[in-house]
Amino acid sequence: MTVSALNRFRPLLLLPFALMLGACNFVVLDPAGDVAGRQRDLLIVSVVLMLIIIVPVMVLIALFAWRYRAGNRAARYEPDWDHSTHLELVIWAAPLLIIICLGALTWMGTHLLDPYRPLDRISAGRPVARTAEPLLVEAVALDWKWLFIYPEYGIATVNEMAAPVDRPIRFRLTATSVMNSFYVPALAGQIYTMPGMETVLHGVINRPGRYVGFSANYSGAGFSGMRFTFHGLSPNGFDAWIAGVKAEGGALDRAAYLQLARRSENDPVRHYAVVEPQLFRLIRDRCVEPGTMCMDEMMAIDARGGLGLAGLNLLPTSRSASHTARSALFGTKATTLSSICTIEEAAAAAAASRPIPIGPQVDPAPLHGAGLPRPGFSPMPPPGMAGRLLTSLSSGS
Repeated sequence: MTVSALNRFRPLLLLPFALMLGACNFVVLDPAGDVAGRQRDLLIVSVVLMLIIIVPVMVLIALFAWRYRAGNRAARYEPDWDHSTHLELVIWAAPLLIIICLGALTWMGTHLLDPYRPLDRISAGRPVARTAEPLLVEAVALDWKWLFIYPEYGIATVNEMAAPVDRPIRFRLTATSVMNSFYVPALAGQIYTMPGMETVLHGVINRPGRYVGFSANYSGAGFSGMRFTFHGLSPNGFDAWIAGVKAEGGALDRAAYLQLARRSENDPVRHYAVVEPQLFRLIRDRCVEPGTMCMDEMMAIDARGGLGLAGLNLLPTSRSASHTARSALFGTKATTLSSICTIEEAAAAAAASRPIPIGPQVDPAPLHGAGLPRPGFSPMPPPGMAGRLLTSLSSGS
């Protein structure tokens, strides 16, 4: 067989790849959830609008190459031609109109498909009932597995979740160590999960089935196995799934969670029939370990003046008749600080009836601005300077 004959059959070499593509599941273009369906429609409309320019350009490239080939002596040759008003209008007006349309679609899609926006419909022509309560699912991205907590039912699962068909779902999401991305293509778009932060996603599943969820953001060695199964079930099937988890699951308390949070790859599905109260909040605020202060407690202390040199002396002493403290941030506004320690330490101090020594109260009159010492004083004095600084503050010098 000659080389020309082999070249003639070269396109047939692509046939096996075409057959392999035929086995793919194009879930993005055929989703089972209304939110994912509207995102699919936005994608298709955007592609069609861009093809209005792309297709004519591709056709004209082939046409010009054929029309003005070297062997075509009949083609018009006009080396002095340089301008056409009508052609310029077409060249600039068509892309401008398409960009305007794409901008309008992007603006509407950004607001209508905002992951934080509660759903206003179950599917086309089916609005959400005012009395409908969304299913709350708290999702945590671990290394390298997914933890799902159902506070309404008091259960939790690992690498498996389920939801009833046609019921809105509200996800609260966070992570433990690095940023991940929660993505169920059949349900809704992806959203990032970050340590110490909470993100929100709303979605709904409209068809029963078994769907794949995964992390769409690389997070380390076990990233490829960070997948989970999402079950779309009928209401009765969902109730049976909940009952099954409660029947076979164990308890997920703080100690069990700390064991679960250790790095592991390709974890099997696990069920927990009992969950530590407020576990998601403790994970988000990074205080699951006993003796660790939660981030929201730290922020509350900072909002009331902090626990630095100036902040400590704005707190009430054990001899104070009032339990209010002057705010270092807002001047003379009175605030109340219930605790300056972890939950365990506060309970131990209360049991021992032992007040926390914080030093004498300082007259705040010479303090200026946001409750800081006068200019000229170092915010972090060297050892041995703390007493002289307090004396200077008290005397107003």
